[in-house]
Amino acid sequence: MKNIRGRIEFLRNVVSLTKSPGGFVELVAVTKTFPYQSVLEALKCGIKHIGESKVQEALPKFKQLGFSLGGIAKHFIGHLQSNKVRRVVENFDLIHSLDTLRLAYDISRHARGLNKLQNCLIEVKVSHEISKIGIAPDDVEEFYRKCLSIPSIVIRGLMVITPYSKNSGDSRCYFKQVYGLFKNIKKSFKSSEFDVLSMGMSNDYKVAIEEGSNMIRVGSAIFEERKIENE
Repeated sequence: MKNIRGRIEFLRNVVSLTKSPGGFVELVAVTKTFPYQSVLEALKCGIKHIGESKVQEALPKFKQLGFSLGGIAKHFIGHLQSNKVRRVVENFDLIHSLDTLRLAYDISRHARGLNKLQNCLIEVKVSHEISKIGIAPDDVEEFYRKCLSIPSIVIRGLMVITPYSKNSGDSRCYFKQVYGLFKNIKKSFKSSEFDVLSMGMSNDYKVAIEEGSNMIRVGSAIFEERKIENE
C-alpha cells in the first residue's frame, strides 16, 4: 500500500503531460478485486472516483469504507445483469455498461422507484470477439436517440473496452473511431449532458487520452498487478 501514493502521483503527472483533444481527464480508480484497505489508501491520496464490476463484491466493500465514501462517485463498470439492476441503481452514480434497450428500461423502472435520475454510458462494441458486448458503432446514434425518450435515465456519453493487446498502440484505431462517434452525437443532438467519453485502462490510457478520452479507468497501474484482464 505504500506504493499507491507514488503510483497515483506518477499517473497524474502522465495525464497532465499528455496532450488531449478531450480536455480535462477524470481518473476512475478501478477497485474491483482489491481490498477495502487499498481503496481507503487511494481515497486518502485524493481519488474521487472508484469503479467496481460486481455488486456482490462492491457492496460489502462500500459498507467497510463507510463514511470514507462521502463525496466519492461510484462507477459500475461491469456487465449488468437484469437481476442486479435494482442494487446497482441504488448504490452507483454512473453505469458504464448500457448495452440494450431492455436494460435501459429496467434501469428506468428502478430509478423511477427511487425518484432518481440514473446516469449511464452507452457501451460501444469495437471487438469482433463473441464474448464482448455493447452496441455496434453503426447503431450507437440510433440507440442514443431511442434512449432519450426513456424516463429517469440520462445518457452521459460513451464507454469502450478495446481488444486486449500488450502493445498499447493497437488500441489507437478503436479510440479514434469512438471519439468520432462521440463528437458526431454531441454535435447532432447538442446535448450539454452528453459529455463523458470513458476510454483507456492501465495498459493504454495514454493513447486513449491522446485520442480524446476524458475519463480513464485504471486499476493495476494504481494498486498492483492483477491476474485478470480487462479492468
